[in-house]
Amino acid sequence: MPSQVRVARAPSVRAQVYSLVREAIVSLELAPGQALSENELGATYGVSRTPVREALIRLADDGLVEVVPQLGTFVSRINPQEVREAQFIREALELASLAQLSGKITDADAASLRALLDQQRAAAAEQDLRRWFALDEDLHRSLLELAGHRRVAAVVQSAKAHLDRVRRLSLPEPEVLEDLNEQHTKFVEHVLAGRRKEARAVLTRHLRLVLDHLEAFERRYPDYFVPEGDTAPVRRRPARRPTG
Repeated sequence: MPSQVRVARAPSVRAQVYSLVREAIVSLELAPGQALSENELGATYGVSRTPVREALIRLADDGLVEVVPQLGTFVSRINPQEVREAQFIREALELASLAQLSGKITDADAASLRALLDQQRAAAAEQDLRRWFALDEDLHRSLLELAGHRRVAAVVQSAKAHLDRVRRLSLPEPEVLEDLNEQHTKFVEHVLAGRRKEARAVLTRHLRLVLDHLEAFERRYPDYFVPEGDTAPVRRRPARRPTG
C-alpha cells in the first residue's frame, strides 16, 4: 500500500509544481532572464528537488526555461516570433470556432458568460490583475468549449505561453483593461444575438491587440525579450520592471 500511494501521488505533485512554476513565469513573478534554483523552488513550494527538476524539464520543453551549460537554469526571454506564431494559432482556432456556436448556447450558458464579464469588471475595478487574467482565460476557454472544441482549448493554452507574458505586461495599463472589457462585452453580446459577422470583427481586433503592444514592450523591457534574429540564451540579470 505505501508504494501504491507514492506512485499515485507522484504525478499529482509533479503536475502541481509544474503548474505553479509555469504560472509564476507567465505572470512575470519569475522574470525573463531570472536564474532558477531547484533548492529555492523546492523550499517555496514545500517539495523535494525531484518534482522541481521534472517541472523544469517540462518547462524547458515548453520554451519557458533555458538550461545553459556551466551557468545554470534561467527563465527564458520572450521570443517575439513565438508571440506572433501563438497569436496566429489562437486567432485561427478561435475564429474558426464561431461558426459552431450557433444554436448551442443555452440561457444558462448565456448567464454564465455574462457573470464572467461582471466578475472581470469587478476585478479590473479592484486592480486584481491575477484574477482578471484568470477570468479572461475562463471566458475564452468557455466559448471554445461551448462550440464543442474542448481539446482545441487545451491546444491554444499550450501554445501561448510567450504570448501570455506579453499580455500580462499590458495589464497594468488602465486604458488597456478598459478596452479589453469593452471588447469582451461587445463580443459576447454579438455571439448571444447570433451576429456572427460582428462577433468575428470584434474578436479579430481583440486578439490582435497584443501585437499592437509588442514592439513598444521590446523597447521598454529589452532584457525581457530575445532580440529579433537572436537565439542565444540569456546571461544577463533581468531589468527591474517599473512600478507605478
